[in-house]
Amino acid sequence: MESKKNVFVTGASRGIGKAIALGFAREGWNVAVNASRSLEELERTRREVEALGASCLYLPGDVSDFDQVGEMHSRILASFGQLDALVHNAGVAHYGLLTDLPPGEWHRILSTNLTSAYNLSHHIIPGMVRRQSGSIVFISSIWGVHGASCEAAYAASKGGLNALAKSLSKELGPSGIRVNAILCGGIDTAMNAHLSPEEVRMFNEGVSLGRMGTVEEIAEMACFLSSGKASYITGALLPVDGGY
Repeated sequence: MESKKNVFVTGASRGIGKAIALGFAREGWNVAVNASRSLEELERTRREVEALGASCLYLPGDVSDFDQVGEMHSRILASFGQLDALVHNAGVAHYGLLTDLPPGEWHRILSTNLTSAYNLSHHIIPGMVRRQSGSIVFISSIWGVHGASCEAAYAASKGGLNALAKSLSKELGPSGIRVNAILCGGIDTAMNAHLSPEEVRMFNEGVSLGRMGTVEEIAEMACFLSSGKASYITGALLPVDGGY
């Protein structure tokens, strides 16, 4: 019988990250879940993952901290033996004019959304290279391609994340490691809760399918990209945006 595969999902306390963790559990994976805040919600994610019959490792911590990521990775290896896939979903945003954005907030957004991807990749890649196998999926945004008024820091961080995915796919392809990014469009999550009904309506007018996406639709793509069904997909920046 084939042994279960193991995935690390960051930002898994709610929304997209939680849906991804539950999606992998339904597919029979062991799941390590992380968040730096909302730890009670992360604990609920752990319980729901285990209720689906999967093993779940609870890993509170800050993925923008290089040493904390190393400690989390060590715990994953101690519990699961190896890591087959990473889905990096942790992220923060700020809505407002760039000139009103304090330097500390700029650095917080870039550190949480982009430097964290370096931290995670730096720690997990060597093990994947040794096995000549692995998958990395970054949860990114269409704003990293199109840009977004009043979300310059967020868009810049996601543009960097897209470039990192493309670069790592070229660097790691010879080692059998696939790296892809999902470019989320408007998704019905807490991150978009600041939008008024009128703003949502106006946004949806620019979407071919005329609606916002669901967290489950992003989770389906993340699980697919991490599976053997996507064995010839790497370096892809895949929009899941309803036709924006």
